[in-house]
Amino acid sequence: MPRANGITLATILATTTLVTGCSQAPPRQPAPPKAAAAAENHGHSHAGGGGHSHGEGPHGGTLCDWGGGKYHVEFTVDHDTKEAVVYVLGSDEKTPASVPATDAKLLLTIREPAFQVELTARPLADEADGSASCYGGTHESLGIVREFAGTVSGEIDGTPYAGEFAEQPHGDHDHP
Repeated sequence: MPRANGITLATILATTTLVTGCSQAPPRQPAPPKAAAAAENHGHSHAGGGGHSHGEGPHGGTLCDWGGGKYHVEFTVDHDTKEAVVYVLGSDEKTPASVPATDAKLLLTIREPAFQVELTARPLADEADGSASCYGGTHESLGIVREFAGTVSGEIDGTPYAGEFAEQPHGDHDHP
């Protein structure tokens, strides 16, 4: 290599690169998983299954999204009567949404202990025949005092809907 006043050309190039910096963009950091990003951005807890917790519903139950925000369902349970009642609500999470579920039934699937309950329509006084915003059913395992988690599914006008919920501890009775 040729020398210029005792400094090699390689030294000049190396020094120039260090002083001016690299022109390449810094490596991109991988995006956080969607669930983690959602938890950071929403500022509230998320229920099991990916749906975020909406807080308590108008009937004191656990809310979950059903149909991308078009509907919400509220899961309630009475341990003494071993009965679950699910309310279909509108996008505002408060107003009853009377829906014509296929066969006038919804399906409640509980994860632990694993069991299913067929929920039949219980139309409110002002709801038209063939539609309901309230569905209920009983099962021996609903008598277990604990926080339940699961899925409420059904079909409305040929479109399948499913929403996952997870009850949170609520202090009105002790759970194991």
